[in-house]
Amino acid sequence: MSYTIGDGMVALALAGGIVGYLYVTHRTRQQRIEVIHQERMAAMEKGIPLPELPLEPARERRPPDRNILTIMGSVFLTLSVGAMIVLHMNLPAPSHSIWVTPLPLAFLGLGLIASRFLLGEPGR
Repeated sequence: MSYTIGDGMVALALAGGIVGYLYVTHRTRQQRIEVIHQERMAAMEKGIPLPELPLEPARERRPPDRNILTIMGSVFLTLSVGAMIVLHMNLPAPSHSIWVTPLPLAFLGLGLIASRFLLGEPGR
């Protein structure tokens, strides 16, 4: 295989982006720790007791969104029906029977959409 200069530039840009992201996250975490330390030192000089604070804020757990499966189902269904139409229209006559290839994704989409309506709302 022969790689081009563009391939090398893409790899370097990707590596630089990853390193830059890690640097920025490390730097913001370090600045937050410094601010907390300065606040605690000022409180200790004044004699004010401070409770222990976690260094990382706790993440709030949200219940899963029930619309995600319906959205994924409609995406699968529309993409597979579109692919079946394109395959049916553009394939030559000998390989015309391949248009049914995306049919499993269409059934998956229909199943996800149907599960939303068959399961109903909890507590109703």
